[in-house]
Amino acid sequence: MGTAPSTTADLRQLIDQVYRAESRRVFATLVRLVRDFDLAEEALHEAFAAAVERWPVDGVPDNPGAWLVSTGRFRAVDALRRRGRFNALQPELAGRLAGIAGANAARAGDRIEDDRLRLIFACCHPAIDRQVQVPLTLREVCGLTTEEIAAAFLAATPTMAQRIVRGKAKIRDAGIPFAIPEPGELPERLGAVLAVVYLVFNEGYSASTGGALTRSDLSAEAIRLGRLVVDLLPEPEAIGLLALMVLQEARRAARADSDGDVVLLEDQDRSLWDAGMIAEGRALLDRAASSGPVGPYTLQAAIAAVHAAAPAAAATDWRRIAALYDALLAINPSPVVELNRAVAVAMRDGPAAGLAFVDTILARGELGEYHLAHAARADLLRRLGRRDDARVAYERALQLARQEPERRFLRKRLSQL
Repeated sequence: MGTAPSTTADLRQLIDQVYRAESRRVFATLVRLVRDFDLAEEALHEAFAAAVERWPVDGVPDNPGAWLVSTGRFRAVDALRRRGRFNALQPELAGRLAGIAGANAARAGDRIEDDRLRLIFACCHPAIDRQVQVPLTLREVCGLTTEEIAAAFLAATPTMAQRIVRGKAKIRDAGIPFAIPEPGELPERLGAVLAVVYLVFNEGYSASTGGALTRSDLSAEAIRLGRLVVDLLPEPEAIGLLALMVLQEARRAARADSDGDVVLLEDQDRSLWDAGMIAEGRALLDRAASSGPVGPYTLQAAIAAVHAAAPAAAATDWRRIAALYDALLAINPSPVVELNRAVAVAMRDGPAAGLAFVDTILARGELGEYHLAHAARADLLRRLGRRDDARVAYERALQLARQEPERRFLRKRLSQL
């Protein structure tokens, strides 16, 4: 064991840091060991409660994650004993631990030793409804709240909660294995896995709720998982997604000012962009584009690369960006892609052209509850000098926005009007 923290405040801060860094990894391992989401969640919280009690006395362990897994496993066994299920399950648990360890060693060797990736593949098993796979993984693997996931899918929170419960029950009842799939099974699972990684990154890149614009822990974890997926299955779209995430992450330092307020892309200090990450992202994009058919993640990476190539906002090649959005819409039609294309058209052809597209999208009712659609419309109205209409649109965006930096930005725009 290491040295005990000197004060209660130091201990609290340390445990908070360990929780942010390790809790979902510990949870994933506990799920693999006990094959019960609720029991693993209970054991995780009991392990952290034990840390609060023991670390001031014994010191912080050299490997906090391993200590938490070991403690959580014993707490799970205690819980099974209390429920009278341990004796009946003991042979099964022993066999399960040996079987899973053997399967993972045979399938992944030493190259992939990541329980969170195994858990992602379990949650994305073909036996689980496609509508359930991604929300389930975001909740159980990445620790996003049901409210955050519902916001990402523009869905009602109770509906999303039901999907997640259904997914956990399916894994339990169908005995879905927590292991890396066989090579022949990987391609059919890849789409859902990439969707999960992408949504985790999006939540980190622009948090749906809370007091901060971004969550670096989530975007870093998404990039780490993206690298693991590329190592496991270097398909063009897996590489394209990694390129997209790296290129977007390169701009993080410029996206908020010292007060945590939003800095729009056109106003960002581009000297703060990470040149090394941009170079890596471009190399990954070239690799993805030359490896096979170009998919939606690769196209989005190409759009990010156009932004990264512009030395100043005025030098942005909006014709190229609009053309890439046209290609993206052709293979991946969605109202959000349409909205982004409308903004690109506005930059290329003027705000009136963009506004016509935004109004068409909103008239269909598909993005009526999406604050960014109303914020985009408000900005185009402002640029057209339609101040009263812009004020109404900004107020609607403010009603829907849940992230405090975005709310401050919208209030600032309203005050300027």
